[in-house]
Amino acid sequence: MTDQEFMDRAEALLKAVEVCCDRINDDSDADIDNQRVGGMVTLTFPNRSQIIINLQKPLHEVWMAAKSGGYHYRWVNGLWEDSKGQGEFFQALTTNASQQAGMALPFRA
Repeated sequence: MTDQEFMDRAEALLKAVEVCCDRINDDSDADIDNQRVGGMVTLTFPNRSQIIINLQKPLHEVWMAAKSGGYHYRWVNGLWEDSKGQGEFFQALTTNASQQAGMALPFRA
C-alpha cells in the first residue's frame, strides 16, 4: 500500500468515527466529546475516561488506546484488523466505548 492509499483509508476511518459520535450523541444520552487534531481523534466520555485513535503513517497503522489497553490496526482484505489477531477496529471501538460509557454505543464504518 502506498502512503497515499494509507492516508485515504485512514482519513475515512477517522471521519467515520466522528460521524458515529455525532449520530450516537443525537440518538442517545451518551454525550461523547470528540475532538480531532490532525491525525488524532480523542473521545472523552462523561466519566472523563478517554479513547485515543491516531495514525501512524510510517507504519501504515491506526493505533487505539483505551482503558483496556493499546491496539494496532492494519488494512487487511478491506478491513482494519488488529495486528495481534484480536479483531476488527470498529468492533473493538464499539466494545471499548460501550464499556467506558456504561451503555451500548454502536460504531461502524
